[in-house]
Amino acid sequence: MEILYEDNHIIIVDKAPGEIVQGDKTGDEPLVETLKGWIKEKYSKPGNVFCGVVHRLDRPVGGVVVFAKTSKALARMNEMFRDGKVHKTYLALSRNRPPKVSDRLTGYIYSVEKNNKSYFSAVPRKGAKEAALSYKYLGSSDRYHLLEVNLETGRKHQIRVQLSSIGCPVKGDLKYGDKRSNPDGSISLRAHRVRFEHPVSGKIIDVVAPLPADPLWQAFAGVVGENDASKEVAGREDGE
Repeated sequence: MEILYEDNHIIIVDKAPGEIVQGDKTGDEPLVETLKGWIKEKYSKPGNVFCGVVHRLDRPVGGVVVFAKTSKALARMNEMFRDGKVHKTYLALSRNRPPKVSDRLTGYIYSVEKNNKSYFSAVPRKGAKEAALSYKYLGSSDRYHLLEVNLETGRKHQIRVQLSSIGCPVKGDLKYGDKRSNPDGSISLRAHRVRFEHPVSGKIIDVVAPLPADPLWQAFAGVVGENDASKEVAGREDGE
């Protein structure tokens, strides 16, 4: 677990693929409990430690996760996520190049609990919720293609489902159409960046998770760095 940002109200970490954010039926220790223990030890806190789950990432996905250290921050962050005021950027590797350099994907997603899988529909149907995201093609290595994805809605497995719907399943994601799994059980999708107004101070929080040391990701380090730098300039201009 790597701490990317921390203050009195929020803490942002780089989740490793395979970790669960919140407890589930597996009984494995969730990241929120690991984090509580870390806070308790670091600050020698007596009694129970407060750490609220603001949002989650799928187990095989790594990257930025935001937690709240106070109930005030948790309530405000939950509201910001509901209102779409938290901007999340993901990076995805696919074996297939997307049909367009950039596009906005819309449709409907419904989930089936029995097999823990979501499905895409181009038209409305019972139980399906509207889903929208935009993607941008950033570059290619010898075998893989890198996409930047920005979510507009937060449906279960949304990025995985919608990229698969255009013929670009995430590398390693057997559930949604890729050919082979990754050796470590992860999928090549990362929550790369999060940007929002601090729930208490109001300052702009803009946090980027470093790329994994895996050579497949490092092949794109240059293009990701350039892309991040251009967004930092745009972000400063937006905040002025």
